[in-house]
Amino acid sequence: MGNIVAIVGRPNVGKSTLFNRLTESRQAIVDDSSGTTRDRHYGKTEWNGIEFSIIDTGGYVVNSNDIFEAEIRKQVILAMDESDVILFMADVTCGITDLDQQIASILRKSKKKVIVVANKADNFERTQDSYEFLKFGLGDVFSVSSITGSGTGELLDKAVSLFSKQENRIEETLPKITVVGRPNVGKSSFINALIGEERNIVTPIPGTTRDSIFVRYNKYNHDFYLVDTAGLRKKGKVKDDIEFYSVMRSIRAIENSDVCMIMIDATQGIEAQDMNIFQLCQKNKKGIVILVNKWDLVEKDNHSTDGFTKLIHEKIAPFSDVPIVFISALTKQRIHKSLETAIEVYQHRKQRIPTSKLNEVMLKVIEAYQPPSIKGKQIKIKYITQLPNSTPAFVFFTNLPQYVKEPYKRYLENRLRENFNFSGVPIQIFLRQK
Repeated sequence: MGNIVAIVGRPNVGKSTLFNRLTESRQAIVDDSSGTTRDRHYGKTEWNGIEFSIIDTGGYVVNSNDIFEAEIRKQVILAMDESDVILFMADVTCGITDLDQQIASILRKSKKKVIVVANKADNFERTQDSYEFLKFGLGDVFSVSSITGSGTGELLDKAVSLFSKQENRIEETLPKITVVGRPNVGKSSFINALIGEERNIVTPIPGTTRDSIFVRYNKYNHDFYLVDTAGLRKKGKVKDDIEFYSVMRSIRAIENSDVCMIMIDATQGIEAQDMNIFQLCQKNKKGIVILVNKWDLVEKDNHSTDGFTKLIHEKIAPFSDVPIVFISALTKQRIHKSLETAIEVYQHRKQRIPTSKLNEVMLKVIEAYQPPSIKGKQIKIKYITQLPNSTPAFVFFTNLPQYVKEPYKRYLENRLRENFNFSGVPIQIFLRQK
């Protein structure tokens, strides 16, 4: 299950700088879309082998030059609701301000795990000054400098040690299939069509589905959890707290699912926000099925599904081995096909290829097209095995792992996909020294 760390604090204490340091330094930003770092407020990172997500609440504040205290309080409360650990950041050079005190008092009342972070402690005197923050009554203070990165190691050690071990409240054996997409693409209508009852309020106002809802789906020989999420929306539109909330909710729903059904609107085509959602699912190594909804509203000729499929594949390349199902939640067209496809993807994601079979097939493939030699050195791949991960990952043992470049890794991935069915599932490829 994904652990979530939220960074809170008043404006200009360095939240985004810390966020960027913790994520970009490990190239783990999930959303590379346009905009400054202000836009990039959700990232995945890992420390001591434990992967988790980081949310910079500062990125969500509207027009940050005149933020109202109420707005910041709302953010802190929302972050508390959705995260596992909170980094409460203050600025050593300013000492304790009224707003810091207010935030501290909200945090003290909560039952959350909070770590106080004293930023801008980039010399000995300032580190001494940071002890003032013990007055918050929230435990030890961690002195860091987000700009240079000093102190961040100890901070992360502490954060990771606070993650709860028993996260899984939902029966683990059943697949969890999440329906994600922008607001108003028809997620709730689709779920209602499946379940056959109006259990979510479906109205055309974006943001009505506010929480992720788990529904046990147990009919037609299927048994799994269906997760309906709030609409993920464009960052620029995350104006009020409800939408901030729904973004955090959707992120958590994606992280806690096995397969994501990404729903797009046939009348609008695949948009930038759909791509963000796709990348979010891919970076989280989830199974993916793309559902093209409202297909009943599109003017068709004989080639329209082919044309549309080709368009989607071009957009999502290089990972284009993803099933696409054309549906209509309204007329219930192909909604069961979409479920069957999601279950197939779930099976692909947990399949294990016997090592003997893997070597038999892949060594021939490598023999047919060997990695280009570098500086006169021949690269030899001798042995392949699948890692015991929860998602498909393969190790190729070679004499010179550092010389095997991206295009060749892609070649290996494509051959794996040709020979074994991994449709809809991201694959990881590692090269290790023999």
